[in-house]
Amino acid sequence: MNGTVIFDPLLAWPYLGALIAVAALFLIVALWRGLAGWWLRGLTAAVLLTALANPALQEEDRAPLSDIVITVVDDSASQSLGDRTNQTAKALASVQAEIAAMDNTELRIVHVRDGIGDAGTLAMTGLSEALAEEPRARIAGAIVITDGQVHDLDLAPNMPAPLHVLLTGKDADWDRRLIIKHAPAFAILGEEVMLTLRIEDQGAVPAGQTGEVDVTIAIDDEAPHTYTVPTGEDLELPVTLPHGGMNVLQFSVATADGELTDRNNAAVVQINGVRDRLRVLLVSGEPHAGERVWRNLLKSDPSVDLVHFTILRPPEKQDGIPVDELSLIAFPTRELFVEKIKEFDLIIFDRYRIRGILPMSYLENVRDYVRGGGTVLVAAGPESGAVDSLWRAPLAEVLPVDVTSRVIDGGFKPALTDLGRRHPVTEGLEALAPKGGWGRWFRAVEMIPKSGQVVMSGPGDRPLLVLDRVEEGRVAVLAS
Repeated sequence: MNGTVIFDPLLAWPYLGALIAVAALFLIVALWRGLAGWWLRGLTAAVLLTALANPALQEEDRAPLSDIVITVVDDSASQSLGDRTNQTAKALASVQAEIAAMDNTELRIVHVRDGIGDAGTLAMTGLSEALAEEPRARIAGAIVITDGQVHDLDLAPNMPAPLHVLLTGKDADWDRRLIIKHAPAFAILGEEVMLTLRIEDQGAVPAGQTGEVDVTIAIDDEAPHTYTVPTGEDLELPVTLPHGGMNVLQFSVATADGELTDRNNAAVVQINGVRDRLRVLLVSGEPHAGERVWRNLLKSDPSVDLVHFTILRPPEKQDGIPVDELSLIAFPTRELFVEKIKEFDLIIFDRYRIRGILPMSYLENVRDYVRGGGTVLVAAGPESGAVDSLWRAPLAEVLPVDVTSRVIDGGFKPALTDLGRRHPVTEGLEALAPKGGWGRWFRAVEMIPKSGQVVMSGPGDRPLLVLDRVEEGRVAVLAS
């Protein structure tokens, strides 16, 4: 308990000071002139002035607050290399013992793990959060136990006390890592795209490990190629993608003796191969209103090269008109489905029937075209359940649905399934709808999925658009 005299004057301190000065002046004059009773006058003035100062006795009960030391422990993946985990545990135990031996001092321990994604070690974020929970006046200091790799140093807090670092690892530690500094998300097929990579040596690199190293590069499941490149330099690597869609590029560097880890000696890059021109073959089995929709849709994109054939006069039609008087173009079946089939990126069969125009061997070519990396879309109508439908041909082997011959007539609105809202083919389709939403459709064909993914549904939640991958290629069936 502490006692203290405090003053709460009845007059402002300047006025009270003036009164004290006047009283002192009168007391000096009385003393100088030798007036009787001067000391009584002085005592009276002192009592009155003291009363005006309004003194009071203040008693306080004080309990001292302890100092706080914050210790941030780096538990990121890099701390598990070598003997760093054991070093960290020993350092933390030593800090705890030292703080426990100090009077009136508390220890706060904060563990920091790897950040979300590739955020790295967020030690400064952990320190800032710990400081925010404690009174700044009580902070005596902070200690960070880490291997030295911190990825949020720009977020370091304004420290009210000293910050110390206990560094794990050994002086002889070294490591080699492969860094992809620049890689595009997509590239045009047939054109070179530049990747920037770097092989970096860090730490106490042995004399025999400097200079050049071998880098192995592989695309998808192709045979890898090895090149000798220098370390510590940015390398511009030209790459030409072999096919459309996702291309996976794998880079790796052989592990050297004495490295801390081989986890950063490899990297994987995914680049989407896109075509500068998309060659589409549209085969309409018969004239119908939807045929113009397909044509207008594909013609509206200048990057699409469309080859469109409509079968106007099937072989079984006999109307007595001489062939030389018909203004029709012969369907170049062999050229399209044998000689140049691999030149097309997409083949669309729109309400197509087997009418003897395409031999079964040609449809086998289409099946093999899909398995070899091609893409086929079948827009099915009422003909899908007939005896001359594509489901009675070799192409049915790669189609992801079976038909039931049932045709559903009546208005309905197509909808994306939960998978369709996330699938890259149909993702964002609802956002492109005109005001009021997409219009109604009036016919659907009942189908039973046997493989693939249903991304759109029709009447009664029946499958409307089914996608599938067949070996290297892709296939889709639109049941309307």
